Amino acid sequence: MNSLKQLIQALTDEKFEKIIGHRRHIHQHPELSFQEHNTSDYVAGELKKLGISFKHGYAGTGIVATIEGTGKGKTVALRADMDALPIQEETSLPFASVNKGVMHACGHDAHTSALLGAAEILSTLKEHWKGTILLIFQPGEEMFPGGANLMLKEGALENPKPDLVIGQHVLPDMPAGHVGFKPGMYMASGDEVYLTVKGKGGHAALPHTLNDTILIASSIIVALQQVVSRIVPASIPTVLSFGRIEGLGATNIIPEKVEIAGTLRTMNEEWRIIIQNKIKEIAEGTAKAMGAECEVDIKHGYPVVHNHEQSTHDALSFAREFLNPEKVEEMDIRMTAEDFGYYTHRFPSVFYRFGVAQKNGETGALHTPRLNINEESLKTATGMLSWLAIRFLNQ
Repeated sequence: MNSLKQLIQALTDEKFEKIIGHRRHIHQHPELSFQEHNTSDYVAGELKKLGISFKHGYAGTGIVATIEGTGKGKTVALRADMDALPIQEETSLPFASVNKGVMHACGHDAHTSALLGAAEILSTLKEHWKGTILLIFQPGEEMFPGGANLMLKEGALENPKPDLVIGQHVLPDMPAGHVGFKPGMYMASGDEVYLTVKGKGGHAALPHTLNDTILIASSIIVALQQVVSRIVPASIPTVLSFGRIEGLGATNIIPEKVEIAGTLRTMNEEWRIIIQNKIKEIAEGTAKAMGAECEVDIKHGYPVVHNHEQSTHDALSFAREFLNPEKVEEMDIRMTAEDFGYYTHRFPSVFYRFGVAQKNGETGALHTPRLNINEESLKTATGMLSWLAIRFLNQ
């Protein structure tokens, strides 16, 4: 086992500059969700160079590649997402985005390059493992309905079906070289909530002749706070937040329509449906009581990310074999959402974090114009994917 670990580490060091090259190319040429045509072509080109077979075009730009070991065995799938965000980059890096208003501000460039590096290592070492490894290069993680959802619906993982799906994600506030795992419920579901309050608008000086849609919208937002504080059990982490309210009136005009948009996050799929129904009931009831109406549109988004308990405990153990045990952390839950959740509801799955913090502290945060990962983290990301895949196959 130690000799295999040393082989992976040596190959990771040997391929490190190439992996950095992948990351910088992808970072410089980001593409939005379901528009990753050049990124997908780049990945396909690299797989061809490595002699790795693949199928192209799932959910438009998705790829599933296959590497076979020396004999029959289990199937492990490794997933990376490829899409970027609609953000104007402000890092001043020499390889900063050349696509205006588009940036890899969530680290998907690191995910894709690490999986390309792991593909080369696993292909080189296939005499050391049995079974099948699937490489999932996925589009559209940042946009509903989610590339994972579409790829699964299109049968991307039907033949063969994986016994385990593994994914990883950058974490800017974790030191580079560290990884973190959380068995069980790890990330929240993510739904979009859209409310439209409609009533009779008019002159703001004559409120008795109209429906004050601004006041009604405000009352609905306040009333909905009881969903989390009084309806959902305190043991179920839940967040209901509203980030936009738009009523196009004026100082002396009450508008006929006010639009509200927000997000619902929870860690329980059964209560998720109950909460959605309560939002509808309270919003409609509040508006009706005030003489108006409220249209409710809740877009059912990504499910809870549920890490397979035993597999994640195994992954923790395997990670401590590969790294200094002090660099393997046990994580808390996160209320952010991930379309990796779709895999976790179909197959045993493990989704973990790898640290990317810069030593100077200037890493930036996810989904901001100044995210700048520590590229040394790509060694950990590439090596860990390779190690986990082989350890699970040879388990």
